[in-house]
Amino acid sequence: MNTEPKYSYSSKSLEDTKKLGLAIAENIQTPMLIELSGDLGGGKTALVKAIAKGLGINQTVTSPTFNIHRSYESPDGIVLEHFDFYRLTGGAPEFQEAGFREYFNPQSVCVVEWPDKAAGLPPADLKIELAVDAVGSGRNVAIFAESEAGVTCLRKLQSLVVP
Repeated sequence: MNTEPKYSYSSKSLEDTKKLGLAIAENIQTPMLIELSGDLGGGKTALVKAIAKGLGINQTVTSPTFNIHRSYESPDGIVLEHFDFYRLTGGAPEFQEAGFREYFNPQSVCVVEWPDKAAGLPPADLKIELAVDAVGSGRNVAIFAESEAGVTCLRKLQSLVVP
């Protein structure tokens, strides 16, 4: 797929990031793999929390930095698999040996923070890059479609009015 930015979003606040996450959740189809990249404190976990809320998940969503993985289920049976590979150091072997591949299944939406730390991931549907803006108070978000499911999601997102 083409990796040119297909959708850009300027988040001026946490509320804007939540709006984006809710919109993504409305347009998700299972299975889907979403990779999140950006600096520490860039808003990746905030975006995951909003996606979870948009899927109807009422559990408290926390960063799995130390656990590496957390799983949440929506009332509709969609399973949100949230990974944070920041602490992985072994790349593909560590990812494979930990058995994480089993979570990538037809009922899941997998959201991966720090995907570059785990070589061997299945192909992503969406790649989302979050960067702190020059002022330091907002986020510039670029979303790339990497599959037909990703393109479908992006087309729906592009029809939204954004800040």
